[in-house]
Amino acid sequence: MNLSTRERKHYDRHLILDKIGEKGQLKLKQAKVLVIGAGGLGCPVLQYLTAAGVGTIGIIDPDVVDQSNLQRQILYTIDDIGASKAVTASKRLSKLNPFVQFTVYQEKLTTKNAISLFEIYDIIVDGSDNFETRYLTNDAAILTDKPLVYGAIFKFEGQVSVFNYNGSATYRCLYPTPPKPETSPNCSEIGVLGVLPGIIGSFQANEVIKIICNIGEVLANKLLIYDTLSMRQVLLKYEKSDAYTVTSLDKDYAFFVGYRLP
Repeated sequence: MNLSTRERKHYDRHLILDKIGEKGQLKLKQAKVLVIGAGGLGCPVLQYLTAAGVGTIGIIDPDVVDQSNLQRQILYTIDDIGASKAVTASKRLSKLNPFVQFTVYQEKLTTKNAISLFEIYDIIVDGSDNFETRYLTNDAAILTDKPLVYGAIFKFEGQVSVFNYNGSATYRCLYPTPPKPETSPNCSEIGVLGVLPGIIGSFQANEVIKIICNIGEVLANKLLIYDTLSMRQVLLKYEKSDAYTVTSLDKDYAFFVGYRLP
């Protein structure tokens, strides 16, 4: 696999960058990344991975664009209201970089499709906004042996970490049990600073690029906490735990995290 003349011009700033260069750009071109969610976190992740030249990007999201999304999901416009997020994102991103292939899944991630989807990709990025999907994503990543780049946002604060990377700790090591639903409202209930997902999503994209190009220090066994109000960041270390072994997907993740779906 080689870079075309057009690709060389497109990725010029990477090609002249030490630690990436042509070797790294080819790794990006060959990589396959699945992004779960095309919302607040998914938008910046998708934009920067597309711009960087990740060769194949999967987008899974069953939702449509709502006007309330536009305050932070800047991949969309007011003309996109009511349209599929995954489809709209792929069309817009194709105009950003024509050398990237997109696969769209207009469906929810479930126990029925998670394993088969994850097996297709090299890296999984969690841009979800609920604990049901986070635990499902973690377990499916373990069972398929895929590194998982995690991000979460709450009001003015965000978190980033990398799970299951070369045998590193997982989401369950950091959070063995989910919080009670009444103590963990989502952004539609409590609000979120519009720029926060852009910051955290960019951090996630950065981790993906580091993993693909094998550069820098990946946030494995480390949790980055970023506070936009004070501009402070804390890096916490945590260890792998054998307290819970994932051998199969749970039958009901909604029940596990405390939700009672109708």
